[in-house]
Amino acid sequence: MSPNPLPIRAVVFDLDGTLLDTAGDFIVVLNQLRREHQLPELTDEAIRRTVSNGARALIELGFNVTESDPEFAPLRSRLLELYMQHIAVYTQPFSGIIELLHDIKRCGLGWGIATNKPELYTQALLDKLALKPAPEVVICPDNITHRKPDPESLLFAARHFECEPSQIIYLGDHIRDIDCGRRAGAITIGCGYGYIDEGDDPKNWQADYLVNHSLELAPLIARLIQARQTAEQPA
Repeated sequence: MSPNPLPIRAVVFDLDGTLLDTAGDFIVVLNQLRREHQLPELTDEAIRRTVSNGARALIELGFNVTESDPEFAPLRSRLLELYMQHIAVYTQPFSGIIELLHDIKRCGLGWGIATNKPELYTQALLDKLALKPAPEVVICPDNITHRKPDPESLLFAARHFECEPSQIIYLGDHIRDIDCGRRAGAITIGCGYGYIDEGDDPKNWQADYLVNHSLELAPLIARLIQARQTAEQPA
């Protein structure tokens, strides 16, 4: 007879497109960079779909160049310079997220962030937003050896929260997030409201659960917490 599943101890979020709607600032800065190069603006939707893939993907989208092109590095540097100047102007938590964070804390659980966004920009963004309750751990590529989809971020989180990875719920809006969570052994929630690549289908990510709107997260997470608590009770 298999043992009962362990209780949930923490909820960990990907950042861009999962916890925070950061696309508005990236739309502004990428189009500003294109204007600097006498190029017309791209549509908001085209940029929004690419945000979760980071600055490299935005430069590829905006200028049709790859990392091997000599103009790539200066374009990326300028984009990041503009982004730091414009960080958190339009960025805000998705609907219901702040309430969800309070729910998590009321349940006695921890919460954190595991992102592929570099620490410099992650911390600047979080400093500006001053989320309450604040995350207990923020894991960036600077803090680990292998970024997502490698499971190292979630294994790091498990050590921080002093629990098994199976006691963590991990949420993300890209298959790399779900792969990271699954490989670590966490419970995964695919966030279909995030920045989904054109042609991608969140149903193919093999997440344990899938939501289409951020307001679906609180009731789902509450059910998962309750189910684990119930399973923990002796017969």
